[in-house]
Amino acid sequence: MAQLTGLTFGGKNWIPQFVQAINQAKCIGCGRCFKVCGRNVLSLRAMNEEGEFVDNEEDDEIERKVMTIANQGNCVGCQACARICPKNCYTHAAYALA
Repeated sequence: MAQLTGLTFGGKNWIPQFVQAINQAKCIGCGRCFKVCGRNVLSLRAMNEEGEFVDNEEDDEIERKVMTIANQGNCVGCQACARICPKNCYTHAAYALA
């Protein structure tokens, strides 16, 4: 099985590492990763005290907000989100070609 690879502008091989998961227990919802991602991969969502997502963000039951992966297929594997995350919440992996 081969890995998906790319080239840098300088012609060097590069292996993209695509977002797989966000540790929501560690996430503080700061939004830094959202701001650095230009591919619309992430979304900030509200959670209640039980750790369930709340759709109505005006709801009084909101405990906190956390980042989620909204459009994983848009990820280009740059890992900018992980590099800017102050809590090291991200897991990334290379993509294996069948």
